[in-house]
Formats: sequence, structure tokens, C-alpha cells
Amino acid sequence: MSRSSQRPKAVSRRFVTFLLLGSILATASPGALHAYNLEDRVQRVTLENGMRVLLVERHTSPTVSLYIRYLVGAVDDGEGKTGAAHFLEHMLFKGTSTIGTKNFKEEERVLKKIREAGAALDRERLKGTRADEAAVTRLARELKELQSEAKEWIVENEIDRLYSENGAVDLNASTGQDVTTYKVSLPANRIELWARIEADRMTNPVLREFYTERDVVMEERRQTYESVPSRKLMELFLATAFTASPYRRPVIGWASDISYLTPDYLEAFFKRYHSPNNTVIAIVGDINTVKTMEIVKKYFGAIPSHKLEGQHVTEEPTQGGEKRTELVAASNPYLIIGWHKPTLPSFEDYVFDVIEALLSKGRTSRFHRSLVQGKQIAEDVSAANGMPASRYPNLFMVTGTPRHPHTADELEKAVYEDIDKLKKEPVKKQELEKIINQLRAEFIRDLSSNSGLASRLSYYEIITGDYRYMTRYVEMIEKVTPKDIMAVAGKYFTEENRTVAILIKKEKP
Repeated sequence: MSRSSQRPKAVSRRFVTFLLLGSILATASPGALHAYNLEDRVQRVTLENGMRVLLVERHTSPTVSLYIRYLVGAVDDGEGKTGAAHFLEHMLFKGTSTIGTKNFKEEERVLKKIREAGAALDRERLKGTRADEAAVTRLARELKELQSEAKEWIVENEIDRLYSENGAVDLNASTGQDVTTYKVSLPANRIELWARIEADRMTNPVLREFYTERDVVMEERRQTYESVPSRKLMELFLATAFTASPYRRPVIGWASDISYLTPDYLEAFFKRYHSPNNTVIAIVGDINTVKTMEIVKKYFGAIPSHKLEGQHVTEEPTQGGEKRTELVAASNPYLIIGWHKPTLPSFEDYVFDVIEALLSKGRTSRFHRSLVQGKQIAEDVSAANGMPASRYPNLFMVTGTPRHPHTADELEKAVYEDIDKLKKEPVKKQELEKIINQLRAEFIRDLSSNSGLASRLSYYEIITGDYRYMTRYVEMIEKVTPKDIMAVAGKYFTEENRTVAILIKKEKP
């Protein structure tokens, strides 16, 4: 069961340019594409409890893709509670008071004892060197015995089983800095099953196997972060680039925080953020909009909403000088460079999308032609706008692997040379047109699925408050001029605005 903690790459805004086209490939001829209006096909309904639902009928196959997005992620984790959003995502696959249990009344009795023993064990462990080792041993043994007792009442992975037995594909969840997502694709006649399961998950979740799963997340951190030098470097890079912004936190959380997360905190976190008025659902596929909304209202309409408290997020101060950090590890060298920038819907953010494509979109991109093929100084170099997420001001990032015997320092210098060209030389009209054509072809080829459309609709609705950000995107991108690119590059690609992280290969003694 794959549970990703990374921001889904699928939401890259430059692909959305041609969402308009991909959504109707099966129902319109090529000559009709430009006359199509996506807004005419999307039904947007807001329930009385504040839940927003986006529906699109596409009768190309008897299937439907369903996305649920909550506006909650690592940026919402409390101080000392990093990893809460990600851990909650794990826990919500454990089931409910009716799913995942043989006898919830009996199970609940044991769960209460588990919570008491786990809390006592954590309190003793928090004493550090002053902890009573005998008490720690005793409480750990007691917790283990109670967990074994609870297993008698648990039906493991029942949510997954219910979905798989009913033809589900692409069942997964992800937590990012901004958003938590649950998605699945099903036969179109199984929408009510989905609604039954997900509404139950929103109202009656049971945090069973809590302490066992906490250990699982700790191991996940060790295996996928601490043992992978490039990801460890990225974690270090973000913690260096951001001084105050919550984007400095790793999605999975810091180890010292994860190991003391409690059921009480996660339940409060769930109630605060997994509220209907903080939720967007997208349903795309072989549906009847009216009948589908009847199902949605039946299962989700009665879920009470909660007042969403205004949250003050510390503003990232203007960077006044270059920041640099290094990681020494038994791995090949690696380079990360980032520049602070505004987020959407700033016009400058659109300009950065164009710059990203110019620098690293395909084998004819500037970085590939210059640094990989030309100077042969790099194995790969990529640019990415809007990192690590989009709710708050973020970064334009460049990453690359130097080709032996070249060093990360050499690659860094070469990257700056290509970046400086954007400041000094206007991009030719033909190059801009080529980028647009590439994006159009890629979207038509790869992103015409129900899942792709549901993903993007729900993402922009939850992040910007209006999915129609997508339909305006083409118009905004077409306004970007060579002069805009030069102005943005000159303003933001400066030494004092950048952060650099380098992975240095540890030499054998």
C-alpha cells in the first residue's frame, strides 16, 4: 500500500495550460477544440455544510475518478508536532467504528487501555536521562500485550479490501505541505460505495494500531529520508532557505516530534481540519450529475462543519544575503539552488512557469543543450517553479547532478551562466512558441484521463478557491513577453536572494 508524503507532481501548473483541450478529446473534433469552454462542463455545487463538489460528465468509459482534498498539510502542523498531517493520513486507512473491526465495543475497551499505557510510556520517556528504565520496560511490555489483545478485534486493511474487491484502481493518498489528498478510480456504478466509505471516514475514524503505526512512520523516515542522501539534502536545503515560513518543515516531520505524537493531538487535528467546509471533492467520469449529487448529499450533506479559525502564518523575511549549506555523505555529488519568489496568482508566477519550461522542458531545453549535451558537465539538470508548495511564497529551484570528474561547484557556476542569459538576452519569439507547442502535445498525450482532470480541478479549487484559475491560465501565459522574462530574472535571480545546498561525496579513509 503506497502512501506518498510528497507533493504530487501531477499538479504542475504548466501542464494545466491545456487542460481545456484534454478534457474533451473524446467528444470534440480537433477543429472544435478552441471553441470549447471548460466552465460549461464543470458543475460546481456547494453543500449547506460548506463542502465544495466539482463534477464533470465524460462518457468515454464506464469508470469514474474521485478525489477528496483537504486544505491541510505540513504547514498546519503545530510547533513540536511536525508530521501530524502525514501521520493522520496513515491513520485514516485504519478504518472506522464500522469498518476494520469485528466488535467495536470490545475493541474500544482495549483501545482505551492502549491509550493510557502509551501516554504513560511517553511521559516517562520524555524525562530523558531521568527516566526510570524499569518503568519504561514495564510500560513498553504492557503496551505490547494490549496491542496483541486488540488485534483479536481488528480486520486489517478492510478499506483497501472493500475498494479492491469492487474494481478500484489508483487507490492512494498523499500529504504535502499544503494539501492532503485521497483518491481512487472505480467502475461508475460503485460511486455509492465510495461515498459510504469516505463519509464514514470523515465522521467515525478510529485511530487503531496508533503506536504500531507511529513506529512505522519512524521507520519510513529512516528509510526514505535519513538513508537517502539526496532527500536528506533537500530537507536540509528547505530548512536553510526558509527562516520563518512553515515550508521549512519536512512533510514527514522531524524524528523527535513524530516519536511523541499522541492520539489526542491527532484527533483534535482531525476535527480542526477535516471539516466539510475545508474540503473539495472532484468527480469525473461516466456519471449522471443529478444522480451523483443525490448520493453526495445523502452521505456527506449531514456531516457538521466546524468554524475554521483564522491562522496567522509568519511571513518569510526578505533574504539579505546568500545562504549555503553542505551535506557530506557516501553518495555522488548533488546540487540544489533556490531563489525566493511570489506564489500564484501573481503574474510573476506565470513568468516563472515559462522560465521553468525554457530551462528544462525536454531534450531541446537550454539546460539540456548547454550543460548535458554541450559542456557535458552534468548528468541531469532540472528547474521547478513553485517549490515546495503554493499556498505561500515559495522558491524557483534548480537541481542537478554533475558528471564525473566535474564537481558541484563547476555545475553551479555553469547554471548561473545560463541564468544570466535570461537577464541579458531577450528570448526569441520562436523559442516561446516552441515551448507552448510542446506543452500542448504533452498534455494531449498524457493528461486526458479522468484522474488527471479530477486532480487538477480539485487542486486549484482547494488552493486558489476557484478551479477557474485553470481556464484563465492560457490567457495569462500568452501575455508573457521576452521583456517580462528579463525583468523577472533580473529581479529574483540574484546572489542575495538565493540558497545553495551541495552534497559532497564522502571519501573513503
